[in-house]
Amino acid sequence: MAWVLLAVSGALETVWAASLAQSRGFSRPVPSIVFGVALVASMIGLALALRSLPVGTAYAVWVGIGAVGTAAYGMVALGEPATAARLLCLLAIVAGVVGLKVLH
Repeated sequence: MAWVLLAVSGALETVWAASLAQSRGFSRPVPSIVFGVALVASMIGLALALRSLPVGTAYAVWVGIGAVGTAAYGMVALGEPATAARLLCLLAIVAGVVGLKVLH
């Protein structure tokens, strides 16, 4: 259950990062509210997962999911470049996250 909670919390990291960008410096209320709610939910999920997972592993997995999700959002929704090099780097992050899960 802790791993599922951690994965959801990592996905919420993507939500808050994307909402932060869309808030335009907190000048737009709806993305600002989404940012706050997603941030708090993401942190609570991470904290709950840390009850049974080691902090180093959990934090690295949480950040990895958020980083890959946010980069993918940028490429798909915001037109950021999806070069082979960027995709290879994101694949390396995914491999690291999977490795941490397998080695746990």
